[in-house]
Amino acid sequence: MNRSVLTLAQRQRRTRLILVTGASLVCLWVVLPIYFLIANALSTPEAVNAFPKKWIPAVDMGSIQYLLAYEGVLKSLLNSLAVAVMTMVGAIALGAPAGYALARYEFKGKGGFRMLIMLTRAFPLPLLALPLTVYFIRLGIDDSLMGLALVHTMLALPFSVLITYSLFSGIPVELEEAAWVFGCNKLQAFTRVVLPLALPGMVASAVFAFIISWNEVFAASVLTVQNRTLTALLLQSLDYAPLHLKFAGGALLVLPAAVFMFLIRKHMFAMWGISNR
Repeated sequence: MNRSVLTLAQRQRRTRLILVTGASLVCLWVVLPIYFLIANALSTPEAVNAFPKKWIPAVDMGSIQYLLAYEGVLKSLLNSLAVAVMTMVGAIALGAPAGYALARYEFKGKGGFRMLIMLTRAFPLPLLALPLTVYFIRLGIDDSLMGLALVHTMLALPFSVLITYSLFSGIPVELEEAAWVFGCNKLQAFTRVVLPLALPGMVASAVFAFIISWNEVFAASVLTVQNRTLTALLLQSLDYAPLHLKFAGGALLVLPAAVFMFLIRKHMFAMWGISNR
């Protein structure tokens, strides 16, 4: 009996060790590239090209300062933030009602319609670039942040619809019915009962839309000239730049998104059932 108990305890320790080792490897796989990116961005050009490299190099802000002083970088950074925020708001404003309708109402072809929503992402963006450019010129929104935000919203909307659909499907309809019994209309039941429960998941959907917009480069390069986002500007400007400036550009792309994720982390933790930290 003691032998079997000992064997069971050893098996549990072995399983725990495997899980901890696997989780540690995944964390290293995610964190190490970001660490080396930031470390090289904050190093001197000589330290970037030196070998072997130091794990904790001397901090030098020269590359970051040079890049921030480069013409158009700050403007492009603000453009990226503005477009990402507009995309996030548009994707939630359009995707949440569609996801709620899919979750609460039954109709013929519902499964096929969900599949059709995802198939809209199957169209390569380069095929749509020329028609979109011509159409935007006719509307007068070419080379504008609003026009680019519309394209990014189109890219993020399928994911927003399906994420919110899954989210609302997990909220019992009986909660809304109970709110109706207590005198709420449908809008009040949605805003007072469903929306607070769905908020963490909607934040996750908004984060996904933000990241799609922040990382998108093709439409930003084709549809804008004077009002380019940071990704499009850096792609054009840093193609033949020295290595230390490329690291600085990568850091400028990563840090704003990381700060945004940090600020909304409590909603992400709430979605996963983790206590706020």
